[in-house]
Amino acid sequence: MNFTKQEIIDMLNARGADHEALLERALATKLEYLDHFVHLRGLIEYSSVCRKNCLYCGLRSGNSKAIRYTMTDEEVMDCARQAVELRYGSIALQCGERNDKAFTDKIAQLVRDIKKLSDGKLGITLSCGEQSEEVYRQWFEAGAHRYLLRIESSNEELYYKIHPHDDTHAFATRLNCIDTLLKIGYQTGTGTMIGLPFQTVSDMADDLLFFQSKGVAMVGMGPFIPHPDTPLWQYRNDIPSDEERLQMTLRMIAILRLMMPEINMVSASANQTLNPLGRSMAVKAGANVLMPNLSPSPYRKDYIIYPDKQCIEETASFCAAHLELQMRAIKHSILYDEWGDSKAFLKAHPTFR
Repeated sequence: MNFTKQEIIDMLNARGADHEALLERALATKLEYLDHFVHLRGLIEYSSVCRKNCLYCGLRSGNSKAIRYTMTDEEVMDCARQAVELRYGSIALQCGERNDKAFTDKIAQLVRDIKKLSDGKLGITLSCGEQSEEVYRQWFEAGAHRYLLRIESSNEELYYKIHPHDDTHAFATRLNCIDTLLKIGYQTGTGTMIGLPFQTVSDMADDLLFFQSKGVAMVGMGPFIPHPDTPLWQYRNDIPSDEERLQMTLRMIAILRLMMPEINMVSASANQTLNPLGRSMAVKAGANVLMPNLSPSPYRKDYIIYPDKQCIEETASFCAAHLELQMRAIKHSILYDEWGDSKAFLKAHPTFR
């Protein structure tokens, strides 16, 4: 569905009964196009080492308090085995950003090893930052078929308020990487944070129009949560309240579901940080993907992009059972043993797989 920017702004400003009606409309649209199923991506937080110095992220290279780690190959394979045993169907390998050859070759090897271990049953999403076209192709040929690279903000001016303004954090590079991923044939995902300092409703409307204009296959949007060891912490009292940021996130998800009814949308774990039922609320607003954490517990506490991260101590099997109950409570069902590819992508690429 196509909306004007003003129509999107009006929906983003919805409150009370209008807010509830928007969420109900989005849920009805999702059920019409995608049914009540939810897809899983078992999250593997591979490494907290990062060369970037983004102003909002606890893993930023300038944060001397951050604990740096990189999982061993065997630890990654153990996570993949758990995903197979829990019938997740897909994993998402996420990490801080590096682009040295030792790192890029290692990711390619891990992708190939996961494919071999699972006999090709596990779908693989990567979220490893900005890379060259050569590296993206290397990883695609190794077996990764989805890639998540958030734009963070489609407004270049705002982008440079939440990133250093230098060659390592160039807005043009981020845009080029997204275009390259699309060109190669990845099911390309992007997304933004909601409730950032300096962010306006107009900015958020432009973000939604950006997603639609790119024809991405998946989107991950979540509320901004300030980290005390980052420069943006100083603006923590200038942003909307936790509840307001969560409700705006729900409206962003709902509007995008109306605009792009067949894409995949993630219910971010950050929603649960702001409200114990936040992930379920996002699913009811139109999201259809959950990312339960498979990372070993000792590492989870060190992969802190934002504070008060949930599910630090729980086992993977506990998280799986808990999500099953949460989804049943809102009349949704987890679709096991499936890659959970974007319906929009499969329609545009009928020969995929």
